[in-house]
Amino acid sequence: MVAAKAGSKDVIVTRIFEAQPERVWKSWSDADQVMRWWGPNSFTSPSCKMDFREGGRTVVCMRSPDGQDFYNTWKYEAIVPFERLEYIQNLSDGDGKMIAPESVGLRADFPRDVRTVVTFKAVGAKTEMTMTEYGFPDSEMFKMAEMGLHQCLDKMAESLKK
Repeated sequence: MVAAKAGSKDVIVTRIFEAQPERVWKSWSDADQVMRWWGPNSFTSPSCKMDFREGGRTVVCMRSPDGQDFYNTWKYEAIVPFERLEYIQNLSDGDGKMIAPESVGLRADFPRDVRTVVTFKAVGAKTEMTMTEYGFPDSEMFKMAEMGLHQCLDKMAESLKK
C-alpha cells in the first residue's frame, strides 16, 4: 500500500457489473471499448492509442461538449489478466507528453503521477471491479475526481449492456 501524501485522499469506487470478468477486462484492454466509456457525462472519447502491456502506455482523449480535447496517459506497471491493472496516469498532450494542468485550463492542484489500481473479481455471472486513484488533494479536486469516476463507470456499465 502506498502511503498517502499529506492533505490527500484516495478516490475508491467499487461497482458490480452485469458481465463476466473477461468482458469487463476488455473494457480496459481494447481501445474501441475504452472510447465507449472514458470521460464524464456529456464528454466523448474520440481517440485511444493503446500499447496494453507492462511498460506500455495508453494515450486516451476525452472531448468536452464545447470541443476541447483533454488527453491522459496510462503507463502500465502491472497487468494480471482478468484480475488486476496498475498504472500511473497523467495529463498529456495528444502525443502523450506530460503537460501542466493550467495549460488546458484545469486547476493547478490537479495531481500528477496518479497511481491507479483496478481489481476484478468474479461474483457468480457478474464482476466486482474496484478502482482506486491514489493521492488526490483533499479539496474540490477530490470531489470532481470522484464524481467523474462515477460517471465514467456509469458509462462503462451501459456499454457492457450492448
